[in-house]
Amino acid sequence: MFHKNIKLVLFISIIALAVWQFIESNIGNGIFLILFSTIFLFLYFRNEFILLAFLQLRKQNFEGAKKWLAYIKNPEGALITKQQGYYNYLNGLLVSQTNMVQAEKFFKKAIQLGLSMDQDLALAKLNLAGIALSRRRKLEASQLVNEAKKLDKHNVLKEQIAMIKAQLKKI
Repeated sequence: MFHKNIKLVLFISIIALAVWQFIESNIGNGIFLILFSTIFLFLYFRNEFILLAFLQLRKQNFEGAKKWLAYIKNPEGALITKQQGYYNYLNGLLVSQTNMVQAEKFFKKAIQLGLSMDQDLALAKLNLAGIALSRRRKLEASQLVNEAKKLDKHNVLKEQIAMIKAQLKKI
């Protein structure tokens, strides 16, 4: 994994090389280099290890996702803010089965750093609501469920929200 600044330097260097190729009348080489440079720009905004961890989670392979996330040694230095949010979000999902205290910290930090998609933010808040519910913090849990319901525009989490609301009524 390249540091985020190295990815930017590579992108700018390849663009400069592409401009030089255009000046030298090597149009094909210049076009290829511009297309090649978009890989580094894409990887600046979407970290490769986070993408691979998401693919492993999609296959329900939690150990594989942990392995890919373990490759990120210094998330504060190597990732931009949104990527740090997703790093914490994925760690929260992976840890939520075993350690609720640590999962709560990961989800809170992910929400604080920000997530790009409303569905991911809704799921993080719903997980936090479940953790708050297990700790008998009814007010916090109901507030988080309401926020998750507002963020869930496509009703993907409708059943989970209804289940947590039913549990809230029992307390």
